[in-house]
Amino acid sequence: MSDPDPGSRHASAEESPPRVVPLNTTLSLEPNDSHRLAALCGPYDQNLKHLEKRLNVHIRNRGNRFQISGGERRVRAASALLQQLYLETAENAVIEPDMVHLFLQEAGVDALLADIARDEAGSESGDRDPTVVRTGRKLVKARGGNQAAYVEAVRSHDINFGIGPAGTGKTYLAVACAVEALESHRVSRIILVRPAVEAGEKLGFLPGDLAQKIDPYLRPLYDALYEMMGTERVNKSIERNVIEVAPLAYMRGRTLNNAFIILDESQNTTIEQMKMFLTRIGFGSTAVITGDITQIDLPRGQESGLVNVRQVLRDVEGIHFTHFTSRDVVRHPLVQKVVDAYAAWQVRGDRRDGARDSHKDGQHGT
Repeated sequence: MSDPDPGSRHASAEESPPRVVPLNTTLSLEPNDSHRLAALCGPYDQNLKHLEKRLNVHIRNRGNRFQISGGERRVRAASALLQQLYLETAENAVIEPDMVHLFLQEAGVDALLADIARDEAGSESGDRDPTVVRTGRKLVKARGGNQAAYVEAVRSHDINFGIGPAGTGKTYLAVACAVEALESHRVSRIILVRPAVEAGEKLGFLPGDLAQKIDPYLRPLYDALYEMMGTERVNKSIERNVIEVAPLAYMRGRTLNNAFIILDESQNTTIEQMKMFLTRIGFGSTAVITGDITQIDLPRGQESGLVNVRQVLRDVEGIHFTHFTSRDVVRHPLVQKVVDAYAAWQVRGDRRDGARDSHKDGQHGT
């Protein structure tokens, strides 16, 4: 993708924000008890990964020695939490992710991170461009302010909505962020989900089971993965279940921990399906829900879960909505004109329907 707006780049350069103080420290936890240390780290180090994601630090350990790197205040917070959690292992044989979550809440980590974020605002630009997403084979650069804000939101919120017309990069950037999270070990797998709604074609006439029928509809997600990770690696990851492709109906009853979940074409979910999906999200996971409310394929009269969720969750802290418009389209210039033309046509159609209903009401009144 091309560079962001020159004006925004110039503005950030003028501010000359203070640089983040990096810190690399080693913490030794005593006593050196392998059972307690295993409980602290959790299965597949899921507790450490949860701390890494919430505090934006890197934690590596060998035995009872933990190396923590990141911004100074973040590293100190991580060190304090590791020590507190290790004390809990004296009485608890297992440290569940929900206990880690509770410790983070009790420590006031959200307020601490908000304070740190204010201090670090823009300070990473000297070492790392926050609009760039690093994947295995390429760098993906957000284009314009809206895409940059979207990338930042996905990195900092557990549940994110990207709503807007085709060609605005909402799905492509979500896949890029998922690959970045997998490459940096912030998550252990990627899950791609899509509602099985027939968009004018009958799925029943396609060969194979439901998962095979839905694969062609996920082609944009596959293409992005192939571009960022390579075909062979993607196919191997699918075989090992590191990358999972699933129809939305298969999500019921599951809890998805340490995963990056993308629900694409979410405008074709019902209200009940959207609620079901959002309540599947577990600890250490990030969810990105993308959709275009102008292309709903649900049966007439059935409300879209994506349309409904904007009202239900708009004031819920920790959930972020990014709304894209035709100005964010990054495909052929004519795509933006097509989007605008259909939007204008829809407005004219709504006006005609409204006038027709008013005329009917007037006739009934007489």
